[in-house]
Parts: sequence; C-alpha cells; structure tokens
Amino acid sequence: MSPITPEMLRQSRVEAVARSLEEDIGTGDITARLIADDTRASGQVITRQHAVVAGIDWVNEVFHQVDPRLLLDWQVSDGQSVAPDQVLFRCQGKARSLLTAERSALNWLQTLSGVATRCATYARQVKHTGVRLLDTRKTLPGLRLAQKYAVTCGGCHNHRIGLYDAFLIKENHIAACGSIARAVVTARRIAPERPVEVETETMDELQQALTAGADIIMLDEFSLTDMREAVALVSGAAKLEASGGINAETLVPVAETGVDYISIGALTKDVTAVDLSMRLSTNGE
Repeated sequence: MSPITPEMLRQSRVEAVARSLEEDIGTGDITARLIADDTRASGQVITRQHAVVAGIDWVNEVFHQVDPRLLLDWQVSDGQSVAPDQVLFRCQGKARSLLTAERSALNWLQTLSGVATRCATYARQVKHTGVRLLDTRKTLPGLRLAQKYAVTCGGCHNHRIGLYDAFLIKENHIAACGSIARAVVTARRIAPERPVEVETETMDELQQALTAGADIIMLDEFSLTDMREAVALVSGAAKLEASGGINAETLVPVAETGVDYISIGALTKDVTAVDLSMRLSTNGE
C-alpha cells in the first residue's frame, strides 16, 4: 500500500483549508469589521478535556491563509497527550484576523485531535498484543488524508489510501470475476506490484484465498473460534485482517486471537470532536 507522502499531505492540506475558509468567510467577516482595523490582540487556545493532539499544520495553514503576519507559538506537538485546561498554542496579531481564523482553525484541530484521541484509546487496549489497528476508507468526505494522518498521531496505522493503491477483492468483485482464484490472478496481471487482499466470510473462502496466494486475507465477521482456527491454518503464509463491527468492547478478544491486523471504520467515521476554547485579549488587556 502506498504511503502518504509529505507532498501529498501538504497539497491536500492547502486545498482543504482554503475550502474551509471559503465556506466560513464567504464575502467577508462582517462581525470582525466591528473592530478597528489597527487593533492588535493576543490569545491562547486551551483544551477542556484529556486528548491527543493532531492537526497543528492545518491550524498553521488556516492562520497563514487568513493573514501571514499572525504569529503562533505552539506549546505541544502532534501525538502528544494533553490534560484539561492545558494551553495548546498562543497567538498574536491583528484582532480582526485572529477572530476570522478562529473557528476554522479550531474546527480542524478539534476534529483531527478527536480522531487521534480515539485511536490512542483503542491502541492502548491492545498494546499487549502484536496486532496493528488499521483505519478504513470510511472517512469524512474531503478529509481523508487529514484523518489518516491523525490516525497515525494516535498510534494506529493506515490501510490503503483509496481505490488505487491496493486491491481489496470483496464479495461482489468475486461474483463478477467468477471465483477468488480468478480475481487474484487477474489482479496480479493488472498490477503485479500492488498488494492483493481478499475478503472472506467462511473458512472455505479463506482456504481459497490462501491457495490463490493472496497477500492479506480479511476475516469478515468471523467468530473468535474461527479467527483462532484461521491463524493456525494460515500460519504466516498470508497476513490476516479481522474486520466487521469491531468496537471497544470486542477489540481485545479479537486482538488476542493472533490476527495481524484489525480494521475499524469507527476510527474515522464516528468522530467526537475535542472540546477546545480560544481566549482573546486586545491591546494587552
């Protein structure tokens, strides 16, 4: 699976931040015009809860696009755990610019930190095992690369980026191709350099995928007993990925079966934003 490169992330960030500012500012921040143009201010952003930080570069990009003269002083780093009332960053510059940038900046920070916080919680639960927790394509539209970055800040890992960088052969693909074996052979011919994963729902399908030479075999909604049997059967000949409705309650038993990966859509699709607050003072007050 292709890694997300720094340039991919940068380009995505610049474009996504620009869209977020456009939808918020529109023809102009009319409320900010209540403040004299030469009024300067300073402020700080705090978290009101325990969290794991993610999204610093997105915040920086928001402030830069609004007013490149704004100054930010970060007190934390991405991936860092923070406590309630902890200062995340301080800022200073034109009051109008700070207020215009505030909501978009906090939207990015609270959303991406929410992803990282959830990932960190899940990762802690299974740290005694060798399993790697994976995200999925169940991301908020337009925010995929940002969310996948936040996943890594929380100690989890990225699955494929999209439909282009790895094969994931599911039930409908198999039906259209005629068999698991035919689907795998065709995938090897189309793009031999790409990893091939096959979704299976039964032990028989697992055996077919193994025989066909799949790199990764997804165990979709297998019972714990069948997962353990699958681990023993495959014995390292392919990587095994557990999937299908796995949540905080079922995560640890699944991890303890010995599978290599667990993919969890909730890491990115069920986002609970972190509670943040920006406090501003003008002219040193």
